[in-house]
Amino acid sequence: MKFCNNILETIGNTPLVKLNRVTAALPCTVLAKVESFNPGNSIKDRMAVKMVEVAEQKGLLKPGGTIIEGTSGNTGMGLALAAVIKGYKCIFTTTDKQSKEKMDILKAVGAEVIVCPTNVEPDDPRSYYSVARRLATEIPNSFYVNQYDNLANRDAHYEQTGPEIWEQTDGKITHLVVATGTGGTVTGTGQYLKEKNPAIQVWAIDSYGSLLKKYHETGELDMSEVYPYITEGIGEDFVPQNYDMKLIDHFEKVTDKDGAVMARRIAKEEGIFVGYSAGSAIAGLLQLKSKLKPTDLVVVVFHDHGSRYVGKVYNDQWMMERGFLDVKTVKDVVNARRNLPLVTITEEEKVSDAIAKMKKFEIEHIPVLHNGDVIGAVSEGGLFNKLMDNAHLKDAQIRQVMQPAFPQVSMDTPIDKLSVYINKENGAVLAKDESGSFHIVTKYDIIQALGS
Repeated sequence: MKFCNNILETIGNTPLVKLNRVTAALPCTVLAKVESFNPGNSIKDRMAVKMVEVAEQKGLLKPGGTIIEGTSGNTGMGLALAAVIKGYKCIFTTTDKQSKEKMDILKAVGAEVIVCPTNVEPDDPRSYYSVARRLATEIPNSFYVNQYDNLANRDAHYEQTGPEIWEQTDGKITHLVVATGTGGTVTGTGQYLKEKNPAIQVWAIDSYGSLLKKYHETGELDMSEVYPYITEGIGEDFVPQNYDMKLIDHFEKVTDKDGAVMARRIAKEEGIFVGYSAGSAIAGLLQLKSKLKPTDLVVVVFHDHGSRYVGKVYNDQWMMERGFLDVKTVKDVVNARRNLPLVTITEEEKVSDAIAKMKKFEIEHIPVLHNGDVIGAVSEGGLFNKLMDNAHLKDAQIRQVMQPAFPQVSMDTPIDKLSVYINKENGAVLAKDESGSFHIVTKYDIIQALGS
């Protein structure tokens, strides 16, 4: 029989998958090291278990102890899995910019999660680093993992990730691309690969708002480089001890938007449901296109799974609020008309009045109001059918011929989502702006917007 004695034995040996569409503009072969195949759905499982095992060997972590760590989520998941199997408790600190899904997953595997503010200095007592360190001094029989300065982090990748990539590519890899945070993956993997072939290029992907690129290039800790950013899991506002900058050939910065948009493209175009950092890694690689040639073989690390980001990167509303989606919304249509007032009619007015308004304003759809509330609608097509059956209806009141009210949507609804509401029977939707005024969007408006 073939089986694993526990879930930790399934860590590693993740597949390399060739990318085809998102990297079509590149001259070379690009392979993704898909780390979401690990049981905790991220590459952090590797180093989490390694750090626990080293701590046990050194007597720093004793039976029944408590594992304490500051984490953006993925390291916490790996540590939590190790704790479940080995019988430890876990307390994790994280920042308020991390996705709710990450926090919920940590709690699901028995961890206690403490949320700390993002926009404070690392040595601020409120930072998630400081809170974790403090808890480790206050809680008996506890171990503060400190993935940033714990060199077992990079050792795990030197022992596992590097050899796997070398063997899977038959030693033909020319470039390693890693969106980097703690430095463990890029340093450990890069060290192993460069020992095998010093010509291999190691490219690190950084985020705007992080100081790592500037430090790599100048050796200067420039805090003016540091400012809040949205990308999760990469970049730093200090330099962890896991880094060996000599092993990194180039740092490339990627915007929050480019990373998020690319993550969504990878999911839709390659069928690989990836996290934010994978999007950043591919976006950074595309920015470096001029440095690549047809004979190159690039391996890009896809750190984690997209399920961690369904409330953010994979949420249209979240993306639009940050200007990350270049989509047209109902508000765009309304603004393009320069906020022309909505033509309405009351239920007491006559059908002939509605026909006159349609002719005067060159419109086909009119909402019916009663005391400022929308109670129905009339349309050119609906009136045509009724008048063909009974020409005398032109003198009837609107209430006798009106149709159901047009559906109401929010102003930030994407135009391509309106097909749910606009169909053969219903030709328009209504939306209310911040001032409480109604606006109408018709089939014609959508055609005009999509065609422009």
